Amino acid sequence: MQLIRRLETSAGNLYKEKIVRGFCHLYSGQEACAVGMKAAMRSQDNIISAYRVHGWTNLMGVSLKGVLSELTGRQSGCARGKGGSMHMYAPNFYGGNGIVGAQVPLGAGVALACKYKGNNGVCLSLYGDGASNQGQVFEAYNMAYLWNLPCIFVCENNGYGMGTSASRSSCNTNYYQRGDVLPGIWVDGMDVIAVKLATDFAIDYVLKNGPLVMEVYTYRYSGHSMSDPGTSYRTRDEVQEVRQTRDPISSFKEKIISAGLVTADELKKIDAEIKKDVDEATVAAKNDTEIGLPELSTDVYANNLEGDIKGSIPNLWLKHSTLNKAVNL
Repeated sequence: MQLIRRLETSAGNLYKEKIVRGFCHLYSGQEACAVGMKAAMRSQDNIISAYRVHGWTNLMGVSLKGVLSELTGRQSGCARGKGGSMHMYAPNFYGGNGIVGAQVPLGAGVALACKYKGNNGVCLSLYGDGASNQGQVFEAYNMAYLWNLPCIFVCENNGYGMGTSASRSSCNTNYYQRGDVLPGIWVDGMDVIAVKLATDFAIDYVLKNGPLVMEVYTYRYSGHSMSDPGTSYRTRDEVQEVRQTRDPISSFKEKIISAGLVTADELKKIDAEIKKDVDEATVAAKNDTEIGLPELSTDVYANNLEGDIKGSIPNLWLKHSTLNKAVNL
């Protein structure tokens, strides 16, 4: 969790320095959700999410340099610098999707693949409270139920869809109850142990009974994206209160110190190592180079049946080629 917190701080700083371009959505405050779920996942399990996924990308196996270089558009990025903040991938990790809610039915499709292959895997299909009213979410619920798919529909409820509070956007803010015939569970998304145990239960349930809705109640400290100061629709006092009373890292730190599992000095040492690793990856991402222009039209298709690729201006056609390296791992 501390690594994700520092990773996101670095990403935010790179954006402010105008080294990261385009969109950049930070996960600060929500770390217990990703870490708790990943702790319960097995090697055959999968996850797909929206665009707040820098931490997830690292958890699923991409190095810090791979994440930050992708953010800066450099060739050591996990997608060769072509994807940026919202389009990162790794084995069993299907992104990183920029269209609101579009990942939910895709997640049902990944669960269908698990069932088809018989690998005993599940898919965690994540979306936010802001996407919860999308029609495709309910269509995905319906198909997953009819086909008895091993899919866990996870609503990461951080209280705000962009700048609109959940209470202003949804007539029913109990998102875990919105699956109709799909059962649902509510989890404190600021408690990493609670998320881990709930995900353990959810994996076992969907393998035996079919799809489930899981709401993780959390909070984001930053705005929706870096272009949103996050203070026009909520007060600074509200954010500060959550930081002081519900922060997932501070609360977990207090628990493990009071239980005698670790000392404060040991945690300081861990944090120092994390800071060093993130700082080194940040420098590497700044100094890395972009891919050359000829690579822009490579690996668009795994098997190109279309011939040349149409460019962004009339009468511009690009030759397709493959490096067999569309993704850095």
